[in-house]
Amino acid sequence: MFLWGVAGSGFQSEGSAPDSNWKRYARNYGDSVDFFHRCAEDIALAADLGVRVFRFCVEWARVQPKPGSWDFSFYDEVIARVRAAGMRPMITLDHWVYPAWAGNWGSPEMLQRWLDNAAQVIRRYAGDGTLWITFNEPTVYMAQEMRLGSFRPQMPFRLVRAHKHAYRLIHAADPDALVSSNVAYIPVVNRLADLGFLDWVSDSLDFVGIDYYYDVRPGNLTALHGASGELWRIDPEPQGIYRALRHYARRFPKLPLYIVENGMPSDDGAPRADGYTRSDHLRDHVYWMLRARSEGVRLIGYNYWSLTDNYEWGSYRPRFGLYTVDVETDPALARKPTDAVGAYRAIVAADGLPESYRPVR
Repeated sequence: MFLWGVAGSGFQSEGSAPDSNWKRYARNYGDSVDFFHRCAEDIALAADLGVRVFRFCVEWARVQPKPGSWDFSFYDEVIARVRAAGMRPMITLDHWVYPAWAGNWGSPEMLQRWLDNAAQVIRRYAGDGTLWITFNEPTVYMAQEMRLGSFRPQMPFRLVRAHKHAYRLIHAADPDALVSSNVAYIPVVNRLADLGFLDWVSDSLDFVGIDYYYDVRPGNLTALHGASGELWRIDPEPQGIYRALRHYARRFPKLPLYIVENGMPSDDGAPRADGYTRSDHLRDHVYWMLRARSEGVRLIGYNYWSLTDNYEWGSYRPRFGLYTVDVETDPALARKPTDAVGAYRAIVAADGLPESYRPVR
């Protein structure tokens, strides 16, 4: 059974943020889209799409606000609601956020502190089909820490050790679990970026998790706008998801693949000037995924990033949501469906696209 899903993270969407590295970095954060108080509404929106997977992060800073103090009440509610709606949780252990008291990845105690938290989360939520991501986009995580001045040379080695230990903990609790760490597909330097983490943990993966957003080809170098954060200026390359899948299928022929994140940013919710819509983008990428599957690529799942708009690591301007939320202008934080809601619901119901579909781009 193919796993259609939606994805989000902790700090980016929850609001009511406890003290953490990103609580201290962030500007104009407010309460984001307030998933902390609106989880029931958002989980119901996901269930209405018919998806089978709901990805979120069990935020370390929230469950352990100070050393020795634990509170899982919020995530107990989230997981209970996700399961009651007939979806499987995909839990991310680390989506770039850690408690301010924990130090950083250069701190001698950080690795053990991280593992203590991971062990608590795993013991509580492993089993019943829970899927696991240890670190979200570890190479980008390290790049973010460099940008913010918190990177230390020990970080890559400690992330590798943490992933491998967490992998063993998860399988001790649930031998049938599927565990990965989602790699960011970075055009041109992708193979080099994998040397920073993925290649070191390849013996501790049950699937290759891939985040695909854009690619580079002759005549389309707009992916360079990713470096400036102006993600909406990138011209989408739907066929690039096919190239990414073929690339990782060749590199890891014994492992299935899963698109853990894919979506299209818009500029503060405005339509693209070229008329390319979110539903066009979704269907075109699904077309090329299905093409890869038809050629033997073992693709087991796809998550749309993201269910709602959220805080894009410094700004609310890039909008990725199936449901758009005007965080800075709408005190009610209303969830407004985009055209892609109906498109995704139809894709999930049909388990794909009509045979007659041809990409818009």
